[in-house]
Amino acid sequence: MFKKLPHTYVIIFYIILFAALLTWIVPGGEFEREKVEVGGSERTVIVKDSYHSVPRNIQTWQIFAAMFRGIEAKADIVVFIFIVGGAFMIITKTKAIDTGIHEFITYSNRLRNKFIFKKIDIDHIIFIVIIFVFSMFGAVFGMSEETIPFVMIFIPLAVSMGYDSIVGVSLVFVAAAVGFAGAILNPFTIGIAQTIAGIEPLFSGFQYRFVVWMLLNIITVVYILRYAKKIKKKPSASPVFEDDEFWRRTSNQTHIELIGKSTGRAWLVFGFISLALILFSVLYPQTELKIGNEIHTKQPLIPIFSAIFVIGGFFSLRKSPAPFILHMLMSSIMFLIIGVMGYGWYISEIATLFFALGLFAGAAAGFSPNDITKHFLFGVKDIASAALIVGFAGGIITILEDGKIIDTILYEVSNSITGFGHTASISVMFLFQSMINVFIPSGSGQAALTMPIMAPLSDLIGVSRQSAVLAFQFGDGFTNMITPTSGVLIGVLGVAKIPYEKWFKFILPFIIILTIAGILLLIPTVTMKLPGF
Repeated sequence: MFKKLPHTYVIIFYIILFAALLTWIVPGGEFEREKVEVGGSERTVIVKDSYHSVPRNIQTWQIFAAMFRGIEAKADIVVFIFIVGGAFMIITKTKAIDTGIHEFITYSNRLRNKFIFKKIDIDHIIFIVIIFVFSMFGAVFGMSEETIPFVMIFIPLAVSMGYDSIVGVSLVFVAAAVGFAGAILNPFTIGIAQTIAGIEPLFSGFQYRFVVWMLLNIITVVYILRYAKKIKKKPSASPVFEDDEFWRRTSNQTHIELIGKSTGRAWLVFGFISLALILFSVLYPQTELKIGNEIHTKQPLIPIFSAIFVIGGFFSLRKSPAPFILHMLMSSIMFLIIGVMGYGWYISEIATLFFALGLFAGAAAGFSPNDITKHFLFGVKDIASAALIVGFAGGIITILEDGKIIDTILYEVSNSITGFGHTASISVMFLFQSMINVFIPSGSGQAALTMPIMAPLSDLIGVSRQSAVLAFQFGDGFTNMITPTSGVLIGVLGVAKIPYEKWFKFILPFIIILTIAGILLLIPTVTMKLPGF
């Protein structure tokens, strides 16, 4: 028995060594691929019955290049973490979030004294609302990488309320991941998978998927609240109690010594942003807010939220820069949602949004340009370990891809499914997708690679293609919360300062519960006549 568990870097390096060992054992093979139009964008998909053997490329010294190759492959997420980490350090140094947390806890404590809330736990009500909101984000527009900035907000909140960083991560990341797995209209998973499978109309079967989403959320709420209740009762029982010293140190500060009264610079920031938003309102008077690929509506969202920002900003600045900075933060979140769902924003645009937020927050707080730069660099330094871990995890995939064995694994496991009964077949499909997600931790990438095989295979074994898509959803989504090859998971844990091995112990029982629930929820799709199935 180890007296001390290995560091996350060590665990990932062991997995890289194991992946390299597989290249000595597993035969090389490849599918032919072709580019097709999927959901309005070009995707690379597998050509049916195109698997053929190729010489395997045994990986030896390449294990030492895996980190470089992984960072290269995951450069977008690595840079995203650096920029967001630096920006949030500027916001953190303004103490605005500390002020907001303090006021929130004070207000919730007042609510506990109200007769209507005396017999219920107000914390649990707040947590349930947060979980359902982020789960909806995952279910509708596939929130994944976008959870990283929110983790940096909700961990201090959870710790200040007497919980731990695992609760903070669960409220955001786990909720979004469960929503992603039980997606209702996610264009990055359902949209691509159904298009490749030839299912029409797009997003059909959403009635049962909504039921699935609700049931998965209920399971999630029960699991998180049970854990939170245990930690609240005995904080030292938290597996990350010692690791959370950083968050306790930064959260246990009073709001009295935070930002002072309003400054002229804060009003200048307010005026500049207001003018910019007025310009954007003129340029983009109508926004087509897409829910999936089919349901959409045109609304004057940018003018509406610009007006909300201007009005709210004026009144918040009458007190001090702290409420105004929080107002900017909340407004940024709203514009993030508009950008993602209306204009197809991804991590480049989101990083830009939060970078600008950090600069404006620092200016509003009265920081000099040198102070803003110093705080940003300190944030980058503080978050560097998380960013590098993402690259290190990406090295696992590069070893398997360069070794020419990923397609072999895909081919052999898919062949093993044939010959089972309907219920067993759909369950094996689900477990197969779960295993593949370890090697291809990308929803759209996994859909493009596996659905050309799973769709015709479902025809052969007498299972509806809609069922195969749901099995893909579960397999792709659940394991995102535990696989060390997921750049988003590793990034979230790095930001949260939670060692992977401690997270593994917390999340493993939940993954087992979700796996059992997933199998049970798949059974009606092959035994009952459901709408769209």
